[in-house]
Amino acid sequence: MVLADAGGIAKAARILESGGLVAVPTETVYGLAARADSAEAVARIYAAKGRPDFNPLIVHVSGLEQAERYGVFSPTARALAEAHWPGPLTLVVPRRADAGLADAVSAGLPTIALRAPAHPVMRALLEAVDFPLAAPSANRSGFISPTTPAHVLASLEGRIAMVLDGGACVAGVESTIVAVRADGSLEELRPGPLQIAPRALAGGASIEAPGQMASHYAPGKPVRLGAVSAEPDEFWIGFGAWSGDCTLSAIGDVNEAAARLYACLHEAALAPQPRIAVAPVPDDGVGCAINDRLRRAAA
Repeated sequence: MVLADAGGIAKAARILESGGLVAVPTETVYGLAARADSAEAVARIYAAKGRPDFNPLIVHVSGLEQAERYGVFSPTARALAEAHWPGPLTLVVPRRADAGLADAVSAGLPTIALRAPAHPVMRALLEAVDFPLAAPSANRSGFISPTTPAHVLASLEGRIAMVLDGGACVAGVESTIVAVRADGSLEELRPGPLQIAPRALAGGASIEAPGQMASHYAPGKPVRLGAVSAEPDEFWIGFGAWSGDCTLSAIGDVNEAAARLYACLHEAALAPQPRIAVAPVPDDGVGCAINDRLRRAAA
């Protein structure tokens, strides 16, 4: 673990340039970064995470100008990027034929997922290198996403070259993913901190973006949702009036709950109780994203 100061960012840039893996903080969760223009480096992401090769990656860029080298941006897509970047929005757009990126970042799809993150450490790292970064969450595939360096090390220690320590992530849940279709319509493929487009119908024929697998964010124990009380063998994650063993937000704030979601799930995974119960969380605002993650954790 290396402090995310100027020296740490410079060291991370050197590791990435040589094809290594670095865990980096973003405003959402810690990402496992590798240079997106190297097939070998991207393959190391899939190997370290144990990620299925049909699950595409998000490519992180400094901004719209860089993003347009890799994806085709319609006026609608460009307007969304200009309104919400840098920030927790990933746009799925047609991939340019001359993108020059590793094929695996798109998992064989004709589209590419692009995001310009807002976190100052990730932005400084993107400015320090001359290539985009593929960066899924820095955890073993299917398990709880990391919002602290300790979460990363608990899952990936020994599998990656370095963790840039930028403290705890603020948003706490992964970016909203919106697909911009050829007819100009928008579909939300994954809920997140921003609410922009109608939700895509469940049960699609293929995985178009990260976070769409039915079972994901799993703590390794059975999870019961909507619990207003806990059984003796359950670790209870509370919300609002239901305090629990770990509380998402004592004041019932969904934004605070999002920031604490994965920390509570990590605590529950390490607790002696063999099962987990989670208090009801409203679907308001980012609550939709929280409940999406909880349903997949319980699947």
